[in-house]
Amino acid sequence: MYYIRVMKIAIINGPNLNLLGKRETDVYGNMSFEQFFELLKKKYPGVEINYFQSNVEGELINELQRVGFSYDGIIFNPGGYTHTSVAIGDAVAAIKTPVIEVHISNVHAREDFRKLSHVSGKAVGSIIGLGLKGYELAVEWFLSK
Repeated sequence: MYYIRVMKIAIINGPNLNLLGKRETDVYGNMSFEQFFELLKKKYPGVEINYFQSNVEGELINELQRVGFSYDGIIFNPGGYTHTSVAIGDAVAAIKTPVIEVHISNVHAREDFRKLSHVSGKAVGSIIGLGLKGYELAVEWFLSK
């Protein structure tokens, strides 16, 4: 008897990403994350991909801790908390599951305060400025490992 283990990947999005498709469409595009997520799941039917979004810092930390010891990978877009939350950076450092930091926009081409990330140094890598494609590239990286 053979046991085939399904890869489990969590996508965790931070504040204001629930407004994708509505907010600053020139920067973030016209597709909601929920629409994109359905397409992503169809593209990778052999991968269990779960999605969580919150505008609340503590809820993001709770979710990182919940999945951070049992999933194969975490794709994390901390939104504005990237630049302000030492606690979120500490949560990424505290878990065992590898994290890829993803940002839809090129944060380095925006305001100076966005150049600081409390997550990048604790993540296995960062994908920045490639739109929603960054999430797909993160899935591909986890599949290649």
